[in-house]
Amino acid sequence: MMLEKIEKLTQEIKSLHAKNAEELEALRIKYLSRKGELQALMADFKNVAAEDKKTVGMRVNELKQLAFDTINGLRSQLANGEEGDACEFDLTRTAYPIELGTRHPLSIVKNEIVEIFQRMGFTLADGPEVEDDLHIFTKMNFAADHPARDMQDTFFVEESKTGDVTKNILLRSHTSSVQARVMDIASKMGEEGLPIRVICPGRVYRNEAITARAHCFFHQIEGLYIDENVSFTDLKQVMLTFARELFGPDTKIRLRPSYFPFTEPSAEMDISCHICGGVGCGFCKHTGWVEILGCGMVDPNVLELCGIDSKKYSGYAFGLGVERITNLKYQVSDLRMFSENDKRFLEEFVSAN
Repeated sequence: MMLEKIEKLTQEIKSLHAKNAEELEALRIKYLSRKGELQALMADFKNVAAEDKKTVGMRVNELKQLAFDTINGLRSQLANGEEGDACEFDLTRTAYPIELGTRHPLSIVKNEIVEIFQRMGFTLADGPEVEDDLHIFTKMNFAADHPARDMQDTFFVEESKTGDVTKNILLRSHTSSVQARVMDIASKMGEEGLPIRVICPGRVYRNEAITARAHCFFHQIEGLYIDENVSFTDLKQVMLTFARELFGPDTKIRLRPSYFPFTEPSAEMDISCHICGGVGCGFCKHTGWVEILGCGMVDPNVLELCGIDSKKYSGYAFGLGVERITNLKYQVSDLRMFSENDKRFLEEFVSAN
């Protein structure tokens, strides 16, 4: 009985036609609304014998897809004026000429960076912007009295208490929280969860005064690679490949010792100035070098805090600011221009899209 209903509806839907938008809407209501024919059919599905449910279920899904495709096809025909009674002009459409849009410069650069790392085997990972203290700071080896936990740097959303346990909720100040979540998941999967090779793009927030050189929100891309026998040499080669892919094959890099709570050893990476070729100019402050990112080997404490055996596995991590790279490529003097949505500014990047 159920299969007969499905066959009857299939033939009806295949023969549907509409001369105008009103008829099309009536057909949509009849077949796809909450009180329509397909919904009634789904309600009768519970009465189907257990041994027939698989077959009937497949037929119902096919019928549902047929109905969607048919209604959408009729809608496209009406929009293109293929029906004789359809209006020749859609008076609700935007007046011509329609200006072409473009991607935001930050999106252009972010997509380019992501594509470079994807070619090197990295996959995308994402996480919440409203995060807890555990994943942002604690699992990243930040001390309890680290300045980054202070209200001067971090936007705290709320403080929740469960018994004697206090949990701070805040806007993430870096995308390292995504790395912590990825490592947590990998540790629960055991050997199947490793190796890890991810990049984590996203928006971050810090309690800073908004000026031409700083903003209270900006964008980062962080990377993480964890496997057996990962060395600093591996990190250096990946960074060199990335720099040459982004800024040109003649680009040189240098790594200067630095400090980050979650990496040891740590380094700041500079590239040879792509404007003067390393000779020295006002852009690079006559040094021939421009800083673009921070990197280092993942601190064993971070691995252990995230449930990964630091005696067996090692890894490297890196992080860069998308605004910083965009400034280097396009020489934008004021960071505020990226968030002001000025059409005149955005139109400059049509050719870069």
